[in-house]
Amino acid sequence: MTAPLGTATRRTSAGWPGVVLIGAAFAITMLGTTLPTPLYPLYATKFGFGELVTTVVFATYAVGVTAGLLLFGHWSDQIGRRPLLLAGLGLSALSAIAYLLPGELGWLFVGRMLSGLSAGIFTGTATATIIDLAPAHEKARASLLAAAVNMGGLGLGPLLAGVLSEYAPLPLQLSFIVDLVLVAIGALCVLVVRDPVSRVATLRLRPRPLRVPPQIRALFTRAAIAGFAGFAVLGLFTAVSPAFLGTVLHHRNRALVGVIVLVVFAASVAGQGLSSRVDLDRALELGCGILIAGAVLVGISLPLHSLALLIVGGIVAGFGQGMSFRAGLGSVAAATPADQRGEVTSTFFVMLYVGISVPVIGDGALASAFGLVSAGIVFAAVVALLAAVALVLVRRPTG
Repeated sequence: MTAPLGTATRRTSAGWPGVVLIGAAFAITMLGTTLPTPLYPLYATKFGFGELVTTVVFATYAVGVTAGLLLFGHWSDQIGRRPLLLAGLGLSALSAIAYLLPGELGWLFVGRMLSGLSAGIFTGTATATIIDLAPAHEKARASLLAAAVNMGGLGLGPLLAGVLSEYAPLPLQLSFIVDLVLVAIGALCVLVVRDPVSRVATLRLRPRPLRVPPQIRALFTRAAIAGFAGFAVLGLFTAVSPAFLGTVLHHRNRALVGVIVLVVFAASVAGQGLSSRVDLDRALELGCGILIAGAVLVGISLPLHSLALLIVGGIVAGFGQGMSFRAGLGSVAAATPADQRGEVTSTFFVMLYVGISVPVIGDGALASAFGLVSAGIVFAAVVALLAAVALVLVRRPTG
């Protein structure tokens, strides 16, 4: 029996076992996107490039994510969840293969682009699948779980690559070989779970426009500014922190890089968990304030060359990012008409991934011209300023 035109059919939920399996595939996919983080200094030595190229390579990921969100993010509502999940895993595997190919710097850009496409497809689809599969009375819990799996996977990637590249052979290859094995496991997880959505009778696969209804633009602006600032911090720790640790602090252990990035993302998960227990406006306000404090601590740690203060600042900023991100997304989703929610959510995530890329490229350019410490101080000041703007806006009526 076919579904009505343009309407997806929901199937019987698989319950928590299905949620766990899709969550495992979700974590594996996101883990693959951050594997290169502790390896950037090795690539810089191999190919002879500096901080600006490092940040541009990193930011290529955000281009892929944005393309994945805009071009394919809504397809799973029409062709089913499983085909998109498998496509995301396939792109993740191709990304790992690109990193394994010898020779040219260009393969790093290819790998990052494919990785971004994978994440752009997988993030929305896996989140929707987890919510679909969860019991009816556990949807909110499943949504929080999906966000935690997303951030947890992103944090585990640098840890895995850092440990393997530091203590195992083949420092530039082994992480991606392991990733290919994990991707195969993730594909099995997806295949054994029944697709909760049936294919529609007539497909409408045109890209979604970027659109924000006039009545929620004030609310959207404050949430997007806070999200932009928070994701910029995540970009800083996943793109620039390896070089800072090695060049300025003289800590070249790649496993340490992985641990630091992991604790920042873990703090984000904790912040998201707390924000779910607080009113959305209050959570956004608190998140912005905590993000300001974290950015200030990070900025102070740089001229002091203090690893401990850098880590504390990263944890505080990550916690604030998690609170402001979930509160901002929740407030935008709640205020958006149901028939426009997909477009507005995609627009919101595009703003976040601009935040994870453009400021980091600027930081790389400043680092090339004035050094890592000066660039980092400017970066931290800009993040604190953006969070302060969002804090001022959240205290105003949205109309």
